[in-house]
Order: sequence, then structure tokens, then C-alpha cells
Amino acid sequence: MMYWDGNMGVWGYILMGVSFVLFWGAVITAIILFARSTGAGGRRYEAGTPGPGLAENLLAERFARGEIDESEYTARLTVLRHARGER
Repeated sequence: MMYWDGNMGVWGYILMGVSFVLFWGAVITAIILFARSTGAGGRRYEAGTPGPGLAENLLAERFARGEIDESEYTARLTVLRHARGER
């Protein structure tokens, strides 16, 4: 008859280590997914939809490269800001 003397053996320790890593990995993954779903990182945008500053940045880059002049830059910037509701 075999008796358990409190020694788990090698496989017991391996299983305990693997289950420890899997458990905490699942807990951390759940926390990250919950934080992302509640929008903890600020305002979220749909895929392919530019954020509020992207269009202005592109416009500024075109102006800096000389593709558009100052009057066209200010006119387009005014239109962009008016479309967003800024004054």
C-alpha cells in the first residue's frame, strides 16, 4: 500500500509551476481586456476613422513641404476646425 508523505514529486512541482503561470496570465489578460473595453485609454475611434489631430497634422505636413500655400492652408484648417465644432 502506498502512502502520500507530502512530497509531490517532480511532476507535481512542474504542474504547480505551469498552473501558476497560466492562472496569473489569465488574470492579467482579463484585466487588460476589461480596461480596453471600458475605454480606459481615452477616446476610442473606429478602425479607419482618423482621430481629431490627424487631418490637421497631414495638412501641416503638406504646408511644410510646400505643396499648398498659406491661404489654402488656413482655409482648409478653418474648414476642418469648423467641421469638428471648434471656433
